[in-house]
Amino acid sequence: MPTSFTVVPVEAQGEERAPAERDGQRQEEEEEEEDDERDRGCGDGIARESSPFINSAEVDRGNMYEGKNMALFEEEMDSNPMVSSLLNKLANYTNLTQGVVEHEADEDSKRKEVKVPRMGTFIGVYLPCLQNILGVILFLRLTWIVGTAGVLESFIIVFMCCACTMLTAISMSAIATNGVVPAGGSYYMISRSLGPEFGGAVGLCFYLGTTFAGAMYILGTIEILLTYISPSAAIFKAEEVGEETEAMLNNMRVYGTCIIILMAIVVFVGVKYVNKLALVFLACVILSIIAIYAGVIKTAFDPPDFPICLLGNRTLSKRNFDVCAKFTESNNETKTTTLWRLFCDSALLNATCDDYFSLNNVTEIQGIPGIMSGVLTDNLWSTYSEKGSIVEKKGQPSVAGSEETKMGGLPYVFTDIMTYFTMLVGIYFPSVTGIMAGSNRSGDLKDAQKSIPTGTILAISTTSFIYLSCIVLFGACIEGVILRDKFGEAVNGNLVVGTLAWPSPWVIVIGSFFSTCGAGLQSLTGAPRLLQAIARDGIVPFIQVFGHGKANGEPTWALLLTACICEIGILIASLDSVAPILSMFFLMCYMFVNLACAVQTLLRTPNWRPRFKYYHWTLSFLGMSLCLALMFICSWYYALIAMLIAGCIYKYIEYRGAEKEWGDGIRGLSLNAARYALLRVEDGPPHTKNWRPQLLVLLNLDSEQLVKHPRLLSFTSQLKAGKGLTIVGSVLQGIYLDKCTETQKAEENVKALMGVEKTKGFCQIVVSPNFRDGISYLIQSAGLGGMKHNTVLMAWPQSWKQTENRFSWKNFVDTVRETTAAQQALLVAKNIDLFPTNQERFTEGNIDVWWIVHDGGMLMLLPFLLRQHKVWRKCKMRIFTVAQMDDNSIQMKKDLQMFLYHLRLNAEVEVVEMFENDISAFTYEKTLMMEQRSQMLKQMQLSKNEREREAQLIHDRNTASHSAPAVKASVAAAVPEKVQMTWTKEKFVAEKHKNKDSNVSGFKDIFNMKPNQSNVRRMHTAVKLNGVVLNKSQHAQLVLLNMPGPPKNRKGDENYMEFLEVLTEGLDRVLLVRGSGREVITIYS
Repeated sequence: MPTSFTVVPVEAQGEERAPAERDGQRQEEEEEEEDDERDRGCGDGIARESSPFINSAEVDRGNMYEGKNMALFEEEMDSNPMVSSLLNKLANYTNLTQGVVEHEADEDSKRKEVKVPRMGTFIGVYLPCLQNILGVILFLRLTWIVGTAGVLESFIIVFMCCACTMLTAISMSAIATNGVVPAGGSYYMISRSLGPEFGGAVGLCFYLGTTFAGAMYILGTIEILLTYISPSAAIFKAEEVGEETEAMLNNMRVYGTCIIILMAIVVFVGVKYVNKLALVFLACVILSIIAIYAGVIKTAFDPPDFPICLLGNRTLSKRNFDVCAKFTESNNETKTTTLWRLFCDSALLNATCDDYFSLNNVTEIQGIPGIMSGVLTDNLWSTYSEKGSIVEKKGQPSVAGSEETKMGGLPYVFTDIMTYFTMLVGIYFPSVTGIMAGSNRSGDLKDAQKSIPTGTILAISTTSFIYLSCIVLFGACIEGVILRDKFGEAVNGNLVVGTLAWPSPWVIVIGSFFSTCGAGLQSLTGAPRLLQAIARDGIVPFIQVFGHGKANGEPTWALLLTACICEIGILIASLDSVAPILSMFFLMCYMFVNLACAVQTLLRTPNWRPRFKYYHWTLSFLGMSLCLALMFICSWYYALIAMLIAGCIYKYIEYRGAEKEWGDGIRGLSLNAARYALLRVEDGPPHTKNWRPQLLVLLNLDSEQLVKHPRLLSFTSQLKAGKGLTIVGSVLQGIYLDKCTETQKAEENVKALMGVEKTKGFCQIVVSPNFRDGISYLIQSAGLGGMKHNTVLMAWPQSWKQTENRFSWKNFVDTVRETTAAQQALLVAKNIDLFPTNQERFTEGNIDVWWIVHDGGMLMLLPFLLRQHKVWRKCKMRIFTVAQMDDNSIQMKKDLQMFLYHLRLNAEVEVVEMFENDISAFTYEKTLMMEQRSQMLKQMQLSKNEREREAQLIHDRNTASHSAPAVKASVAAAVPEKVQMTWTKEKFVAEKHKNKDSNVSGFKDIFNMKPNQSNVRRMHTAVKLNGVVLNKSQHAQLVLLNMPGPPKNRKGDENYMEFLEVLTEGLDRVLLVRGSGREVITIYS
């Protein structure tokens, strides 16, 4: 029969409900959500990662749960959002702009609008990189490098440095396109790829490099000001000949300090002013370079007029004279020139002159002969020189004079420093830095994944072309002596590269001045923010104060520190000395960028999915090798100092730093190395020479999941001293789903205690329905592959005699049996709470070893290992062994001494004789009491079992009485005849009296029993041996004793505990040792 039905839309169902019903349901849902919030820590046991997309804002639960199409997944939607909601958030996600957020415009608004990234490749990456790469070295030092090293060697220098930055840019592009790069740029990339230790070390090195770069730019600014713009502005003047350099350095220090204070104030007031001027500074750089190329083209047909005055082949400085001649003819009268008076003692023609001046002629040549002149062939080869040597023109005729006259006061052009190839590399390298400018602005870009690689590589290609072409053009246009004239003294104090520029040298002078000034401001703006990013990560505790700043985010304290470090560079005062310092720090940073890319590529981590595909690990490795080589080429001692600084920071972060987990490559590398090592170790058991106790430490926890015996971990660290494997295990009784929170808490507590006790190892908490089974699981499965424990360390169960703790001794004896079955050694520490902490020191005392049976030499090895720790270091080792009636005790002592000698162990040896004698009444009585107690426990256990059986029978009767008659009949037919399902009061009383009578008779038998002869003999041994040990070792700091094995018959387990108790009675600290059966110590090398 057809049924009529109405289709109701899912969305409409909620609207048709009565308001009261909806309110009631909403209240119920809120209560359920609160319950879910309380229970969420345990459900599936997975800790959720905080993400901007998941649980980032409060979700409208009414809308989420309104539909019933996804009712099956309702419970998961708290932690796992629907795909539609996730995609919606991803589409609307925008990264905040980096650097400082200026709050002045937004102070009155409560909600700040997120700036939409608008910059493309050209504005956002290409131009900033261009501005950062081209700078002070191009204008002030490149001509000098070309003149000193020659065109060919200069080409090699520039090519090496540009190749280094290009390879680094390829690696950087791969890392930068493997996700969003927030503020911090290179620091963020390295730290997230290589871990907090490498990230912090290299980040701080990059910070120092950026800071010293600021100092270099400021020094360049002052050099341009005092040398080329306004030499009269110098505060310090050279009073005597040869003091010019010192006076110049002092001027640099004074002016540099003033400028750095001024720049710091500008940056502090507001970085927006620096950003507004950035375009002006960039325009200065571009116009200067265009002027250089225009000047080169002009020299082809109209070279500029910059004459150079030469005396013989020596270049003269034209700062102190105008006319390049010895005499001038005026009205048929020969007059001496200013140049004559500089070399002679008077203006007269018969004056005494410098010998070289008298023998050589004064000639004048063009400083810039032009690109068509063929001067390139003269400038191809290097001309290195010592400090203070005269700049000479090769191929110019010269007559050597006597050198007894002092040349210090003569107007020659001198070299101010000694030059050689590696030094020039160090000075030049800062001119190719600045490739990170694009990656630092990734948040401001429209498409960072595309813009960063394209813009950075294009910028490096452009600047590399500019540098390489400038080298060739400078060598082809400018005379070699002018190129080697660092400060342009031969061309009236003009900037050398300015003499080549068109339309005027002032274009280069003013352009380079503003360019270097702007670069200094950019460094003082960027370096504090880099330090702030490192400080806010919390990986270097002592710099966390620099993470704070003004309310608008300005890093005030970081700016102050940056200015102070920058002042150190200013006090050095020489641009040529500061440049190699920052070269080291930048090279180290680039080296680790390449390393990060190589590691990630080789590990093939699943998260390594860069959009930039044109990279390979070989290129990264080549870039890393080139960076390392350039570090030592520039300056081997600076390289070692920089690496030492980075190493110290690395170790400091490793020792004190924050525990960050960034999924870094070094962790992946460690896992790969660990896997490889584990597979190698799996091949076979270790040789006896390599054997050491790999411990499984079994801890007991209280109801609060705290460790009951912390001294067990102290003893572990004393025994291990950080070597080998340590697994700290414990068992929680219950079901894992119910105990997951307690498990996490227990693990945290154990790990915290391991940290306090300096126990290096792993923690493993097992949840088991049965404590006994949990211990068994740990013994069987703890460890991995070849890294498994071979020794179990546990505490003696002190309360094993208490009736409420009747299972403790059973668990203990079973653990002994299982370690024996697993061929593992067992160490049982008795009176563990009396053992020393790691802070205690024994100044005297003995560690006594009672060697009863040989079980692999474990007893010999343990005292040796303990004495490596400072707690036991001053204790002496004594070895006792027991001689029987038929043994030759004198020969035994000699043999034992020889054995210890071959083992290279220092110990006193003593042989204790134990003669056969009658069993004492005390031993007999003690054995009888032990067996009576054991029998009584069994009777109590039996009576309890009877009571449980009675309760079960009553339960069965009640269940049967409520059943149907048919069922009752079938059950009665199926049950054996001995079990009666129908109970009466008489039967119940009779059964009760029967059990009572049997129990009473059982207890009467206990007091009439006689002890087992085997137990009497064992007790006799325990009592006798205990007396001997007490006699010799009562005051020893630690007694190590062979632990006898448990009986094969399980009925005597409680007696076994009594034997061990008697054996160790009266001793403060005892370590019972049961070997694994294999040799653990050898006499062979």
